[in-house]
Amino acid sequence: MALTVGFDLDMTLLDTRPGIKATFDALSALTGVPIDSELAISRLGPPLAHEIAHWFPADAVAGTADLYRGLYLEHALPGTLVLPGAVESLAAVRAAGGRVAVVTGKYERNARVQLAHVGLAVDVLVGDTWAESKGDALREHGASVYVGDHLGDVRGARAGGAVAVAVATGPYTAAELRGAGADVVLDDLTAFPDWLAAHLG
Repeated sequence: MALTVGFDLDMTLLDTRPGIKATFDALSALTGVPIDSELAISRLGPPLAHEIAHWFPADAVAGTADLYRGLYLEHALPGTLVLPGAVESLAAVRAAGGRVAVVTGKYERNARVQLAHVGLAVDVLVGDTWAESKGDALREHGASVYVGDHLGDVRGARAGGAVAVAVATGPYTAAELRGAGADVVLDDLTAFPDWLAAHLG
């Protein structure tokens, strides 16, 4: 089977915090509901509805999430930063004859637009997944490695039968990621191409 490597998006390939903060600030201004956007961007990873539920009543979560997603395309793209090593990591997968899959909790349409905005091309994109449901997507697309920054990404890799590679560029330390069961912990993606070469070697 051809090599497929899965990657998380937020804080793995891209630093999306500036744009997400701007979007939450716009959502707060539009709705009149106070939102601590700094706190929100400190806990990226779970589905959007989880964060919205901290600020809005339960019966308003779905509608507010839709409103956020609309605001996202207007406010989030300019602040997107490609994390160090991301371009080289995708190139390393392709140099090994593999496919790149992005499996993310982000709304799939917005993830696609954001990847295009920064010029990162992927072969497979699956959005709206979280933790163990990421494992379903990894199995479906035959990913043998999954790279992420969150404890939920480690759980997803485990559920999908993939090698769990964690990068300490998100909200968790290397020790926390290792303690959650990551097979490999890297400081960031700059170390991934060499790790992949050794893994395949």
